[in-house]
Order: sequence, then C-alpha cells, then structure tokens
Amino acid sequence: MTDRAIRNLEHLRRTASTARVLNLLKVYDEHGDSQDWAERPMFRSLALNRSLIIKHRLRRNEIDAFPGRRQVATKIVVPIDSTDLKSGGRFVFVNQIGFERAMQEAFGVDGDHPDLKTLRLMDQLPSLDPFLLREQLRRGNVDPAPCYFALSEADLERMLEFVQGEIEPLVSLSIGGGVVAAGSTARMASKILSNAPGDRLEALRLTLKLEPEQYQEGVFCWKGFLYYKWALSSLMTDIVHVADEVGTITPAGPSDQAAKDYIARGRAVLRGRIMKTCEEVGRTLRYYDDAYAGLTCEGNPVAFRDFLLEAPAMFTRLGDQLGAVQHIVSFWRFRFNDRAPPVGVDELIDIFMDFETGLMGREPDEFDPRDIAA
Repeated sequence: MTDRAIRNLEHLRRTASTARVLNLLKVYDEHGDSQDWAERPMFRSLALNRSLIIKHRLRRNEIDAFPGRRQVATKIVVPIDSTDLKSGGRFVFVNQIGFERAMQEAFGVDGDHPDLKTLRLMDQLPSLDPFLLREQLRRGNVDPAPCYFALSEADLERMLEFVQGEIEPLVSLSIGGGVVAAGSTARMASKILSNAPGDRLEALRLTLKLEPEQYQEGVFCWKGFLYYKWALSSLMTDIVHVADEVGTITPAGPSDQAAKDYIARGRAVLRGRIMKTCEEVGRTLRYYDDAYAGLTCEGNPVAFRDFLLEAPAMFTRLGDQLGAVQHIVSFWRFRFNDRAPPVGVDELIDIFMDFETGLMGREPDEFDPRDIAA
C-alpha cells in the first residue's frame, strides 16, 4: 500500500526516537559499502534492508486490518524515492491480514523466507530500542552486524547532557585531584555515545581493561544502561501524570454494570502496575549503579568490565518494561489530548486491556540480575 501521508519521512528520520524507528536506509547510507553490512544483513531482501521499520499507533480505520485487537503495529515503509523522503513510501504491516501474500507481492519473499521470521521477532517487541532488539534477535538465532544497532541522532542529542553527568565521577577519577574539565567530560560522553565503529577512546579501553576485541561489546552494553537510565528519568514526570489520569478517567456514554466494574478495577490495577514496573526498572538499574560505583569509588575496573560483558541478559527485561511504559505514555498523549474526541466505554476497556497485556511482558527466560551482580 502507498501512503503519501507517511507524509514526511525526512522529518521522521531527523526527529524520531530510537525506540520507535529503525532506519535501515540510514544504516545503508552510512555502512552500505562495508563488509559487515554485506555479510551480516538485518534482512536478505535488499528492499527490506533499506526500509524504515516503525512502531506505529494504529488509527481507528487500521485496527480491522489485523486478526486480533491491538493498539500498536510494526510498519514496514519502503520510500518511493530514497533520495527524496518527502515523497512518502509504500508500506505493509507485520502480521496484518494477508501479510504473507502482501510480502510476496511487495518484496518477492515467500512465507518461509527468513526475513519474515526476523520481522515477526520485531513485532513481538514493545519498542525497537537497539539493546532490546539485539537480544531479541539473538534469542531467535538472528545475528546482524553491529552497525544495525545504533541510537538515533535525535536521542543522542537528547542524552548527551545526561551522560555527561553520569560519567563525571569517572572523568574525575581519570584526571585526579578532584577537578573535572567540562571539555574532558563532553569528549568522553561523545565517544561513549558515538555510533562510529572506529571512534575508540583508548584511555577508556585501558581504564576498563578491555581487550581491543571486547571494546565494542563493552561500550555497547554501557551505552545500553545509560540509555535505559536516561529513558526512565526522562519519562518519570509523564508517567506520574498518566498514572494519575488513569485513576480518574471516565468514559463517555452509557455503560452496564459489568463495564463499570471492569473500568473501576482497571483504574486501580493499571495505575499500580505502571508504578510497579517503573520501580522494577529502577531496581534493576541499581545493579548497574553499584557496579559503576565499584569502578569510580573503589577503583575496581575489572568487576565493572565483567558486569558489562555479562549483563546484556538484563536488556530483555529492561527493554520490555520500559517499552511498555513508553507505549502507555505515548498512546495516552495521542488519545487523550485536548483535541481528541471523548473515549467510549468499549474503547477504554480495549485500551486498559492493551496496557495491562504490555505490562505483563513476554515471559522472558527466568533471570535474576543478582546472578550478575554477585
């Protein structure tokens, strides 16, 4: 299907969050001549491997395109003109009714093609953040090159100040004397966040006692924890606001007693689960904080390095939980803004059910962060 109201893909490319958009066209532009991109692609189909994958809030007229009720879908967008994204793109929703036929017609891939498996793994996720995505694909035995797992430029800009504050103790430790030069902190923060594969900070590698081949993995994992800490801190004000509104929202129109009872229960349960999920994310991140304190306060780089290299198993739970909360905040802003029409009883019940399902997670393998932190 063609959607010229995927109106300005150029704007989407510049401003979209990492969690919402996987921009494979940008990956191709930056890495398409590299051996890694050619030998370890995200998708075998060239058209798919230059597409945009978007976590898309479904409009009312799109909900019936799926066999079951859902609020968010995974949208594959192929630009009509890759040199002029303002021209819009053709799109297919993952797991829409007739999905395999649509993929055959649009991309020439059959129902048993490995690209469909990759897309369905993505569709199971609440977001496309690169740390959650990489672990999900690894669990499905899909192993694309590192160039596919970068933070968006928009998120890098938004994170920079936060990361500078986070790494200041390490910079102080490196410089000595308790004096921190702003330029030194900014340079190290930029190196840690850099998406450039060759952008290595040798002093950082030596501080963490990483072998050259371990450096990329160690810094990728560190970036993951910094990303999740930043995401949680930047969401907290909106989370509290949404949780309070969930507790008071009243649907328009008549409702029977069963609907009233469900909504009353949903208000209390959902509000509690939102706050509990945020508390669990914060508790998991404290294992990282403790390991980082061991480096900066106790001068123990080996323990911190080992923690980073062993801890990606945390990304599945962290990404699931934060992705569910990000979805709730984003959808609530979209559906309950001042210009939106009143919500009816059935729609509100559907929204509550969708939110609760997301907060329940995907039942990842049993994992206790204390196994790593110990």
